[in-house]
Amino acid sequence: MPPDLGISGSDSSWLAVTEDDGHRPGTPLDTALWCAEQDWPVHPLAPGRKTPAANCTDCRDRPHSPQACPCIAAGRWCHGFHAATTDPSRILAWWTEQPRFGVGVACGAAGLVVIDVDAHPVPLPDPDRLLPGIHIPASVTLDGLRHGFHSLALLAALRGAQDPSQDDTTLRVRTPSGGLHLWYTAQAGHTWRCSTGSSAGRALAWQVDVRAHGGYIIAPGTTTATGTYTACRPVRRPAPLPGWLAAELERTGHRPAPPAPRSATPVPSRARAAVIAACGGRDAASRTLATVLTAVTECAAIAQGAGFSEKLNRAAFTAGGLVGAGRMNLADAESALVAAAAHARPGQERRSLQIIRSGMSAGSRRPLNPGDRT
Repeated sequence: MPPDLGISGSDSSWLAVTEDDGHRPGTPLDTALWCAEQDWPVHPLAPGRKTPAANCTDCRDRPHSPQACPCIAAGRWCHGFHAATTDPSRILAWWTEQPRFGVGVACGAAGLVVIDVDAHPVPLPDPDRLLPGIHIPASVTLDGLRHGFHSLALLAALRGAQDPSQDDTTLRVRTPSGGLHLWYTAQAGHTWRCSTGSSAGRALAWQVDVRAHGGYIIAPGTTTATGTYTACRPVRRPAPLPGWLAAELERTGHRPAPPAPRSATPVPSRARAAVIAACGGRDAASRTLATVLTAVTECAAIAQGAGFSEKLNRAAFTAGGLVGAGRMNLADAESALVAAAAHARPGQERRSLQIIRSGMSAGSRRPLNPGDRT
């Protein structure tokens, strides 16, 4: 049997044990809003299921990439985690329309790495598939191994580390099937990718997968037809990913390939149009703003570690300086920044707007006149 992880009746509701955060327990909307406050973008799951809510008819009948879909920009939940957001008004609209939606968290945008341990009653695999990339001699007896808890414990023992399923310094969530989700935060500058959708060789261990960039995880408190995803005592927040686990993720191929070269015109059309409006056709100001906006939009190629906040703040400071010098309109400048930020980090509108307004306020006190001789 999987280990006892300290779940009691009082823990049956995720938010029931986070009332110190000022939230009333109980509803999926509460869970979604709480996750958004942690800066974890959320998206709806079909009621009672683990899968994302269905796309609209147009998206079902006319396959296209999420990046080309107008539904996300219009505030609809099409395309699963690609539509995930921290915007409270959008979250309220979604879960008011369908209160029984479950809650999914977009791992990449949230900066999360979740180790997904299963406990399925299936036959033990060949030794070479037990711990991918690690040879286990035929002389080693594996009769006692039954599920992912055992294979993960074996991997930890080989590395001289603590069994992660017993790591009570981080958020652990028991799944209805008896498995476990171990939530961690990714290191700055590191982007990990999911095991999902890949060959079996990229699993961390037998019955142990990784949820990260390119996927989502079910939020604690979400109930499906088989039961509720329940937080374990005592910690309710993810801890930093342990170094030895990061090394194992690297070894098993969970790091993404280097980003493809960006196109020559990376600023999205909506942002380019806003630049033109903001600058009123003044070329020097237009070039200055376009340059800093390009640095922001290029962050779209890297989920974490691209310096997005710093680049957005620098662009906002520059735009504020141009507005302070009378070189562009305040509303149009903000619109250009918002469009570029949304392109790079969709679903993080509230946080981006805070950075934009703070940077523009500071920049407005330092008027900027591009092309002036000093």
